[in-house]
Amino acid sequence: MHVCIVGGGIVGLASAHALATHGAAVTLVEQGHLGSGSTDRAVGGIRAQFSRPENVRLSLASTTVWETFEERFGVDIGYRREGYLFLARGEETAAALRESAGMQADLGVPVAVLSPTEATEHCPELRADRYALATYSPTDGWADPHLAVQGYASGCRAAGVDLRTRTAVTDLLTDGERVVGVETADGEVRADHVVNAAGAWAARLAAMADLEVPVSPRRRQVAVVDPETPLPESVPLVVDLESGSYFRPEREGRALVGGHFATADDPADPDHFREKVDTDWAVTAVERAGETARYFGPETRLRSGWAGLYAVTPDHSPILERTVPGFVQAVGFSGHGFQHAPATGQVVADLCLGGETDLVDLGAFRGDRFDGSTTSESHVA
Repeated sequence: MHVCIVGGGIVGLASAHALATHGAAVTLVEQGHLGSGSTDRAVGGIRAQFSRPENVRLSLASTTVWETFEERFGVDIGYRREGYLFLARGEETAAALRESAGMQADLGVPVAVLSPTEATEHCPELRADRYALATYSPTDGWADPHLAVQGYASGCRAAGVDLRTRTAVTDLLTDGERVVGVETADGEVRADHVVNAAGAWAARLAAMADLEVPVSPRRRQVAVVDPETPLPESVPLVVDLESGSYFRPEREGRALVGGHFATADDPADPDHFREKVDTDWAVTAVERAGETARYFGPETRLRSGWAGLYAVTPDHSPILERTVPGFVQAVGFSGHGFQHAPATGQVVADLCLGGETDLVDLGAFRGDRFDGSTTSESHVA
């Protein structure tokens, strides 16, 4: 069995590693360098607090790998578990947050529903009077995506994966209705299966097989700031579900500040987008963070920042399936691809090698689900 994976981000690498360790011959092609798409610009969140059970299950199935990453791959990815704190202002959001916490607990996630006053135990400078409810899980956290790419790449090489960087795919090869390989500038790569792990370029790759995939590249920004009051490293990643604002500690009292605020260049061109943070956006992000916690006052100083791409589906959940014979898709993670990569890699291996998986129920991840009504993932950060 030979599998060609298109995309050298964390999802492609995790898939390549899972396939190779199960005995498949694997060629991975990446148009840039490994991780050069969305992964290198990710914040690195790893959590199980999602509003849809299928996303919680992907998180739980990935946890073992993240917990043992250094043992498996010999790389310390800086995995920190300071938790995630989700905040609701209005009663409708609070009710939905409480319901999600109940579902998460039923699936085995250690999650607590907190009053705003109780939430200040985790975020002491929280403006508690602005909120109605919070949820917190101590096993949520974050890691360094760049180091995770290095670890997976090392594991792939040790397992015999042929990693080809600076190798752009120019076409998909088909035989009737079956995808049988890829065409690159360096020649053809014939394969029993081709895996679409192309992230923000996923729709372009699928179009080469005359498939429409509702994955849109969205530009998302992160600012690195010196808060007016240094942010303790024990503070969790804090998310205001209604404003879309989030922040988490960095080293030496610094903070990463982000948020899902629309920009003029959405949807973005993945080949040509501004990779630096916009100053006006950063000002807005800090102001909204200041509405959540008193760390971010008028003396907060912008140090740096960056922009990357989310590959977004209409319901903010991925497409995981064998779409047509010979063509498996693992796309549209909507900002959650890093944390879900270990489980996704196993699912991709199962689909290529056996045609089905028992790791998670893939019914909720079918690409044709958008023809009807779907429930969107609301825990977006």
